[in-house]
Amino acid sequence: MARPVTTGYGEEASMTTVLMTGAAGYIAGYLLPEFRRRYTLRLTDNRPDDGQGRPVAGVIVRDLAGLERLEEQRDLFRGVDAVVHLAFIRPAGPGAYQRYLAERANVDLAYLVYQLALEEGVRRVVVASSNHAADFYEGALRERRLDMVYPDAPRPLADNFYGWAKEAYEHLGFVYATGTLGRRLEVVQIRIGAPRDLAITSFVDERRHDPLTLHRDLGMWVSPRDLAQLFARSIDAPDITNADGVPFQVFYGISGNTRAAWSIANARRVIGYAPQDDSEVVYADEIRRHLLAPARAAMVAGAERGGQGHR
Repeated sequence: MARPVTTGYGEEASMTTVLMTGAAGYIAGYLLPEFRRRYTLRLTDNRPDDGQGRPVAGVIVRDLAGLERLEEQRDLFRGVDAVVHLAFIRPAGPGAYQRYLAERANVDLAYLVYQLALEEGVRRVVVASSNHAADFYEGALRERRLDMVYPDAPRPLADNFYGWAKEAYEHLGFVYATGTLGRRLEVVQIRIGAPRDLAITSFVDERRHDPLTLHRDLGMWVSPRDLAQLFARSIDAPDITNADGVPFQVFYGISGNTRAAWSIANARRVIGYAPQDDSEVVYADEIRRHLLAPARAAMVAGAERGGQGHR
């Protein structure tokens, strides 16, 4: 640990040494501006540039994929306080078999991260999970059979290989957190929601014609500063012990959205997550144009039809 720094969240945090995998990826772009101010970083990815072709300063180019490479990666984990695991292996093709192989490789990659963190004395691992780890329940949300999805639901279920792998990361992390492998590795899983600008996706593509999908995207949206805060607090929180005495938590990675159907109550309680943004405010113009105006027009039309023939 080194010098304390003043953070954007109203408190001081020590300059913890953090290893970030997938540091040239999309989610890393949300985190790095705050993380560079807050931590001593060790960054690694299998490429030196981000998705826009821009060099990412400080990246150690390393391919982590493959359990046979475990010993080759040990130096990355040595002397690290926390790991933020963002690395992701994409399918080689569109078929189900290719998707399955890629996600199985992602589970192996999570094992490599947990195991090396355990062996090298890392205190905590924070993993980029996804809302897709429990996306089977989204059908119930759309059909109004369910009002809220909670991160501690007893059975996270997915209906696709991507979500299955994310749930597998989570459960594998729990195994390491229990201490049955020698010591308790502290583990946080962040089920990231919709980290994108809805003004250039949901409100302009085919989703703009589907109010239920727009409601979903507004509820699942997360801003860069809120996601960075959530990851940072997941690293810095002194105690993440759950009700069973295990240092393991699952948090939904969304902003403080008015339309949210994914609970962040435990993130507020356990680590003090205090989101600053709400999609209802950020996308107020789009909501008025695509959701409120059509709804009002339909109400007016219905009232006019209902009033015909009456004095």
